[in-house]
Amino acid sequence: MVSTVSIGESLEATLQNACRIDDAWSYVEHAMTSIRLSGSEDEERSVAFLKNRLDEWGVQHQTFMPTTFISWPLKATLRVLGEDGFSVMAKNPSMSVCTDGKEVEGELVYVPTAYATGAADFFETGHIGEVDVQGKVVLTEGFPFEGKVRELTQRGAAATVFVGPGERIHEGITSSIWGSPDLDTMDRQVSVPILAINRPEGLRLIEMAKQGNVRVAYSTNVETSWRPIRILEATIPGSVLPDEFVLLHAHLDSWHEGIGDNATGNALLLELARVLQQMQPDLVRTVKIVWWSGHSHGRYAGSAWYVDEFGIDLMERCVAHINSDSPGCRWATTYNDMMWTEEAGPLTTRTVHDVTGIEPTWARPIRAGDYSFSNLGITGMFMLSSTMTPEHRQELGYYQVGGCGGNIAWHTEDDVLDIADRDNLLRDIRMYGTTVLRTANSPILPLDFRLTVDGFRATLERYQSTAGDRFDFSRAFAELDRLRADLDAFYQSLPDNAAIDPRDEVARSATRTQMELGRLLVSVGYAREGHFHQDRAENIPALPDLAVVSVLASSEPGSHLDNAAQISLRRGVNRLVNALRRAREAVGGSPGAGE
Repeated sequence: MVSTVSIGESLEATLQNACRIDDAWSYVEHAMTSIRLSGSEDEERSVAFLKNRLDEWGVQHQTFMPTTFISWPLKATLRVLGEDGFSVMAKNPSMSVCTDGKEVEGELVYVPTAYATGAADFFETGHIGEVDVQGKVVLTEGFPFEGKVRELTQRGAAATVFVGPGERIHEGITSSIWGSPDLDTMDRQVSVPILAINRPEGLRLIEMAKQGNVRVAYSTNVETSWRPIRILEATIPGSVLPDEFVLLHAHLDSWHEGIGDNATGNALLLELARVLQQMQPDLVRTVKIVWWSGHSHGRYAGSAWYVDEFGIDLMERCVAHINSDSPGCRWATTYNDMMWTEEAGPLTTRTVHDVTGIEPTWARPIRAGDYSFSNLGITGMFMLSSTMTPEHRQELGYYQVGGCGGNIAWHTEDDVLDIADRDNLLRDIRMYGTTVLRTANSPILPLDFRLTVDGFRATLERYQSTAGDRFDFSRAFAELDRLRADLDAFYQSLPDNAAIDPRDEVARSATRTQMELGRLLVSVGYAREGHFHQDRAENIPALPDLAVVSVLASSEPGSHLDNAAQISLRRGVNRLVNALRRAREAVGGSPGAGE
């Protein structure tokens, strides 16, 4: 069985001792002078800063300048009309429809939904009732994410106004298109103006809207176009298996100064580029370190472009990707709701604890955070980083946000230097560095796809319970059981990582098998579209082809909807069974046996 203990403890100690804060902090301070809109001059200056440091340290690097679909929000206005009318502070998110600053009038109607209570439901739609919104300006709670926008737009809303959870208005992007649009997705572009306001003014508007007969005037100004952005890639070649690589990445662009989201993440990558370059003779596999643009203003346009450009290379050579978003923030003393694909659980849990003494808690990766590699089937580790405790957040009266270690400065003008913490950042640099090193230097990848299969079974049991006797998943259960037995035999046959040379054919074969398992199981578990396409930028449930069982459960037996759901489920089961059988082939099993 593959060992999950540290690989080369003296080498890990060397890495952790080599990590320092000064160079990383110099980038954090540099970021104070810039607002890094995707494709902007400020972002270009940040790339120049990083390149100068990489040049000083002798790190190989190259800059790509793809043309991607980017949206810069400029200005929005909102006024309540009438004799006692007043103006409300408003912003428009990226990808909102632009009125070119011209006011449009409409009737305001309130549709209650909900605020997110945790990372897992951050992009959820919430319950939208049966309020008539045709041609109306809809007022609702939460961040202007794509799920709510899509549903309200489909119901005929003329515009939407989102009431944020705090006194500051949080910037954001509203689009279900992951990356730049293609011919299949371009029609999903947001079709109505969208605005965001703060909670105090929002509560006032909600009370007015409940009384009825409220008219408002709104305007939006958004600069949305195809524009070049910068992607910086540093490469530290492996000395033993240079054709395989670990991908460490973070988004470079920001809202406002964006210190906690994501200057600290970029600083972490910079420091690890320096340290790993020093350790290059001891690296087994190559490490690629990539700073993306287009995350905030292009819905992960940079990482999606990278997949489009290097998809075959990633499929054949990338052993795992590791995301760095919002590490090293103030008060971040836990690793709660850390995300990784299931097979990476032993590696990540052990590494976090070994380096920091903190026991992390896991959350299934949501469809966010530059996880542009799920369709390819590449193992993913981390998304958001360290965070404050729930108790501390409650003491401060903070609500759920999507970064900055839980600080509500996230995506606001308040995300300044005070949000970063030097000691926490150094701790996180060491933790991420050790994760990279263990992944790069393990002769056999320290992954366990039995955990992935166990997760599939738990999900399938939940779906079977939902379906009752209206659909039978027994064929998929049987294949899961056969694959689980084959995986047991596979892992039990492997030597310990400490006892094998990475060039040994047993190690080479085992690693190729692990990568093939990922291409099959991560893809079917986290994506519906094919390997070289991107799913919607919305929450993707586990085994997404089969999640439509909820539609079956709510439909009338024998109805048109029921029959359509049955067909979708049969096709989903076929896809899952095929992936499970191919996985059995990969580990030396006999697909089809026992039927």
